Amino acid sequence: MKRISVRAEDFDVAGELAALEALGGGGVASFTGVVRGEGGLIALELEHYPAMTQAQVERIVEEAMTRWPLLGVSVIHRFGRLEPGARIVFVGTASRHRTAALESCAFLIDWLKSHAPFWKKEHFADGATAWVEARAEDEAKTKGWGA
Repeated sequence: MKRISVRAEDFDVAGELAALEALGGGGVASFTGVVRGEGGLIALELEHYPAMTQAQVERIVEEAMTRWPLLGVSVIHRFGRLEPGARIVFVGTASRHRTAALESCAFLIDWLKSHAPFWKKEHFADGATAWVEARAEDEAKTKGWGA
């Protein structure tokens, strides 16, 4: 099972986990990212080029499935204007063993955080906006995977 979805709509975490669990493996790992609301943030706006984003996410999912013996992968990433508390990203992996599920999940979210072609703009209560800059620590994590 390989599921990749880039969309504006919210997603059902329980449903995604149930689909991965139904594959019959011994381990399911997941990460759900949520928009933070600190520092007066009222919204996070994500922009992307759909064909480019889909292709890049598919490429990295294929990489994960080559590196680890996975039964299934689910990656969902939202775009558009999201308010604090909104789910923004889901990564779930299933394997016969926990190590493969955990490592591949970490690999995928590290890659999405630093290399997925999304542009993020923060909107604040005082009317200010700011583009989110890449963080060195996110880049370092991705380099650690050799991807």
